[in-house]
Amino acid sequence: MDLLDRRLIFVTGKGGVGKTTVASALGLLAAQRGKRTLVCEVDPKGDVSSYLEAEPTAFRPRQLAPNLWGMSMDTEASLREYLSLNLHVPLLTRLGPLARAFDFVATAAPGVKEILVVGKLCYEVRERHFDLVVADASASGHVVSQLTAPQAINDLVKVGLVRSQTGWMLSILSDPATTGLVVVATPEEMPVNETIELTERVQKETTVDLAAIVVNRVLPELFSRGEEEVFDALCQPARAAALEKAVGGDPGPILAAAQLAVTMRRTRVAHLERLRAGIDADVPLLYVPYLFTRLHGLRATRQVAAALSAELGY
Repeated sequence: MDLLDRRLIFVTGKGGVGKTTVASALGLLAAQRGKRTLVCEVDPKGDVSSYLEAEPTAFRPRQLAPNLWGMSMDTEASLREYLSLNLHVPLLTRLGPLARAFDFVATAAPGVKEILVVGKLCYEVRERHFDLVVADASASGHVVSQLTAPQAINDLVKVGLVRSQTGWMLSILSDPATTGLVVVATPEEMPVNETIELTERVQKETTVDLAAIVVNRVLPELFSRGEEEVFDALCQPARAAALEKAVGGDPGPILAAAQLAVTMRRTRVAHLERLRAGIDADVPLLYVPYLFTRLHGLRATRQVAAALSAELGY
């Protein structure tokens, strides 16, 4: 199934792998393809607005670009909205003791705060305010608790309004045609290990479809095997001396840089092979090249979006 044909996409990954970059790029790509798209910043460490070079986001969706809106999750604001929609409590009402009671319950009962996050996302999907909602979700160590929150509440509360609310959320989350999870990794040992562990947990503990794994910062293959053999030969003392004489300078740093590039590429390929072997063969791997840039911003986000577009066959 086409990734962008879904209505809700969670994007997660180990900290530092480019999760927010990929979430922003997916949102931008969907918007470019004519879909009314909302990118929701769930992770408080995220900064979607800077990746899209737009005004900072808030709980109320704000248009960032043509067909593209952004928002930041706020559990208290989500609670206000829930009470307004379901219990007809005015939005301007001060929560006061109710908020304090909520904090107490949320601390004691697993899944209560998470349900406000997932519930808001599912609500936007159910009400069809947007064609696609992309969630820059919590990092891989916490995303499973978010995805399982409706089921946790379902198991905890057997009757009443809250129980009825979790039913439709579970229907949205469990439908692979509607919801998918994208895990972002890099071709390095720790991110690959964490990604393999996460995919196993997602498939065992949740009902959410693992839609794709985006491998970010993949180094290009700069040299062919034949060129590598030439570099190796040029590093031999006799030939190195002849080369230095021919070019009028020490070629050592250039040859060392070429060897480093080859070594890094081969090491990362080994991690990619281990990742492919460690996950379900039906889960697509989407490769995003390493961007040799110091700063993130709209230009880099567009490059990532273009790479994802090519990987998805658009």
